[in-house]
Amino acid sequence: MYKKVVIAGGTGFIGKYLAEEFCKLNYQVLIISRQNEHIHWNNEKEMVNGLESADLLINLAGKSVDCRYNKKNKEEIIRSRTETTKLLGNAILKCKNPPKLWINSSTATIYRHATDQPMTESTGEIGNGFSVDVAKSWEQEFFSFELPDTRQVALRIAIVLGKNGGVMKPFTNLVCFGLGGKQGSGDQMFSWIHIEDLLGIILFLQLHEDLNGVFNCAAPNPIDNKTLMKCLRQTLGVKIGLPAPVWLLKIGAIMIRTETELILKSRWVVPEKLLKAGYDFKYQSINIALADILNKG
Repeated sequence: MYKKVVIAGGTGFIGKYLAEEFCKLNYQVLIISRQNEHIHWNNEKEMVNGLESADLLINLAGKSVDCRYNKKNKEEIIRSRTETTKLLGNAILKCKNPPKLWINSSTATIYRHATDQPMTESTGEIGNGFSVDVAKSWEQEFFSFELPDTRQVALRIAIVLGKNGGVMKPFTNLVCFGLGGKQGSGDQMFSWIHIEDLLGIILFLQLHEDLNGVFNCAAPNPIDNKTLMKCLRQTLGVKIGLPAPVWLLKIGAIMIRTETELILKSRWVVPEKLLKAGYDFKYQSINIALADILNKG
């Protein structure tokens, strides 16, 4: 008898990786997306059927934040997260045998810009601004559902590092072109997680049925931007890295249609609850993570 996992929004970098890995673990993998070959968001009946007797639902759906924060994009970023979460919750309510565990994405950027202390689940201070509003709305929608037969976990995910997507390509390109110096002051903290540990955490949460609520999904040793860029240069064997001042980053962000917040916000997030629960991170240091991802081990 196969176990069943449903991955909503499973067509991106993280979703494709998780789908592949769960297939290797002999799970039946169903994807919810807007692509014709998958369960479609507009087909509630098919969604309910897919969720019936599922062991696990993972929701990753949402428009990428790698864009300019104009009015249209802001509305779509929030809507794409809250509406898909609402659709999933309503579908679960119609299941006779609902999923045992629903893991919903959130983001580590829910905390304030922090250079003075790490943000844990118990002591972290929620920030202000658009990105924080997105995270709060997302979690509020998720936890608005009362699902007695479905355990709910919101993962406040840090920057995910992996081999086939995410931030690694733009970062390595900068380094290889000699632009791999500090960005801005370089003092802003960079919380990250290796994609293998993201999978490990999901499996850990599935196994430990007493765990629910909000979890910081980040490696236990965040670093500052200066250290990140230095480690990237060392791993790639590039000696020179020109720094990028804030004014240059702002011009560059406009040119490639993104926001400097993605680079300049100080995310100092620590996975207090996971560590207390006994999760053992495979990739605890950025050097080991980068060596694996860039095949330099």
